[in-house]
Amino acid sequence: MVILNAIVCDVNGEKKADVRVENGIITEIGSGLSDAEIIDANGAYLIPSLVDLNVRLQDSTLNAKNIKAISNEALRGGVGHVVLNADSTPSIDGEIVLEFAQNGLRDIAGAKIDLMLNTLKKDSTLSNIAILLKSGAIAPYMSTIAKNDVAIKIAEYVQMYDCTLFCKAEDNSLIKSGVMLDGDVSSKLGLAGIPDLSEVLHVSRMIEIARHFKIRILFKSIASPRSIYLINQAKKDGVDVRCEVSIHHLINSDEMCEGFNTTAKLDPPLACESDMLLLQTALKNAQIDCLTTLHQPSSPLNKEVAFYDAAYGCEALSDALPLYYTKLVKNGMIDMSSLIKLTVQNPAKSLGYKAGTIEVGQKADILLFNPDVKRVVDNEQSLYNGQELSGEVIPL
Repeated sequence: MVILNAIVCDVNGEKKADVRVENGIITEIGSGLSDAEIIDANGAYLIPSLVDLNVRLQDSTLNAKNIKAISNEALRGGVGHVVLNADSTPSIDGEIVLEFAQNGLRDIAGAKIDLMLNTLKKDSTLSNIAILLKSGAIAPYMSTIAKNDVAIKIAEYVQMYDCTLFCKAEDNSLIKSGVMLDGDVSSKLGLAGIPDLSEVLHVSRMIEIARHFKIRILFKSIASPRSIYLINQAKKDGVDVRCEVSIHHLINSDEMCEGFNTTAKLDPPLACESDMLLLQTALKNAQIDCLTTLHQPSSPLNKEVAFYDAAYGCEALSDALPLYYTKLVKNGMIDMSSLIKLTVQNPAKSLGYKAGTIEVGQKADILLFNPDVKRVVDNEQSLYNGQELSGEVIPL
């Protein structure tokens, strides 16, 4: 197969080229290529498939049906590799649940799905991390509700197995009653708030644990600019810590919650407008390592209720690449090569493999993306319902 007239785009930049693919491997990149099977890109982008490390299943319920649905949705959005969050129901904190989840991965036809393990059981004691990693879990996940002695034991396992710890920074005593960011909007709506200190305090704590044990940590779905500052200061000291931010937190503030809009009830909560602008500055300054759709679909039964009782999350996975392109690239915040670094190269690096380039000899985990096609989002569970997005994903 030869793909003609493409704009080949990876972390190294863009160039017009033809690409030959044989048996799933890129064998030639050049011009004037020919083959019996031709796909004319007509100037569309040819890019690596995206990687999303922060995806949940429908109502966070772990079963084969929901896994298959996520796999198909991801491919429609240009995401070729998904890592499911471990804090599902049931939680992936034991061998039986892990095997149950792995059985659900059989015969999926969409995106590749990998599984995190939850290092904490329901009673906040330690799960069998060693066994779960050896049994095929791709990485350990930890919420900072873990006490110091447990967090240190987790760090020792991460050090032993030389993997990245996926860490959700949150304070159990501060998140229990709150449902959105503590601030002017929460006061206006009369809703209990969660202070951003809930995140910042535990980012600082886990940085010191990473420093002491010389381990890698990816902080999940960061929402506070202060957290990003602390992470980048730690990087300068040689601490191997990285941060992930969702597309929603970059382009929406807590004002989206006005009118008790439950689609804007996210975890972590949307930041105030001034902090949202600081997050955008951090993105432009290359201080954010990974982007995520923070996909967390919920049934209407769990969303179309009072704000306080509504489930957290919104849907975005099937719109991933058009959403990133429209809101970040087309608006001039970053370029396409930077987007690929944030959504392919860096997430893959956190999982221990290389991606983000299109080169001869590589597996053809690629797609075509036509930025000129426009579509209006028709999904009531999306923050962008009714908005026009640019771009169409064409799987290969």
